[in-house]
Amino acid sequence: MRVFRMALCSAPGAAAFGLLLMCAATVGPGHSGSAAKSGQASGLADQAAPVLPPAAVPARRPVNGPHTAALPRIVPRAKWLADAAYRRPPARYADRVTAVFIHHTDSPNGYDCADTPRIIRYLYADQAGGRNWDDIGYNFLVDKCGTIYEGRAGGTDKAVVGAHAQGFNKGTAGIAAIGTFGEGTPVPPAMADSIAALAAWKLGLANVDPRSRVRLTSTNSLSRFPKGRTAEFNAIAAHRDAYETYCPGQALMAALPEIRQRAAVLQGR
Repeated sequence: MRVFRMALCSAPGAAAFGLLLMCAATVGPGHSGSAAKSGQASGLADQAAPVLPPAAVPARRPVNGPHTAALPRIVPRAKWLADAAYRRPPARYADRVTAVFIHHTDSPNGYDCADTPRIIRYLYADQAGGRNWDDIGYNFLVDKCGTIYEGRAGGTDKAVVGAHAQGFNKGTAGIAAIGTFGEGTPVPPAMADSIAALAAWKLGLANVDPRSRVRLTSTNSLSRFPKGRTAEFNAIAAHRDAYETYCPGQALMAALPEIRQRAAVLQGR
């Protein structure tokens, strides 16, 4: 299956992170989809997660509309980018975001959350440097402590077109859980809560119910659906729903119904 392209391990820094870039390998910039509706790292200590303010705590309360959710705390990309920036074209935008795709990074789970910025830089170095993408593919990344990071540039409150779901990038947002969540691997509650809070806020900007089904049209036949075919997805969908991959792992897949319900509650539904 296309998800297991081992050439990705040649990316800068990838050797230090084992399979860090496997899930990212399957996505690719591809073409945009239209909106109607993927071993422990050396030097990273397996320590108890630091106590951080939960991302689900509202930073401010929006006032526009009955089914919005509070904006969670989001660490800006400047905090992880440091001096690693590559030249990139201007961000591209859709009218709105009507679905989010959930990913995992397929990287070790034994990291210290203080090292999250470095992990994101490795992903960025592979995608923007090693494969010459226009930026990191994911719109957001969430670590096991529940800290949310801005990924792709362009504005967290904008409908930035990402590079995370082949054929379905336009009008969607990609949220990557940092780690590997195969069957039997617990999904940290702080991570699940933050994914729910982020999805609730992002979908609420377009008044989309996180429990709803939405319709998206494929623009790339490398997805599960031929170019031009319209398919129905959950508003909070898994990467594997749109692309031939195991991402985001069976454990995170199993957590999605509860995440959808939690997101709906946060929207006041």
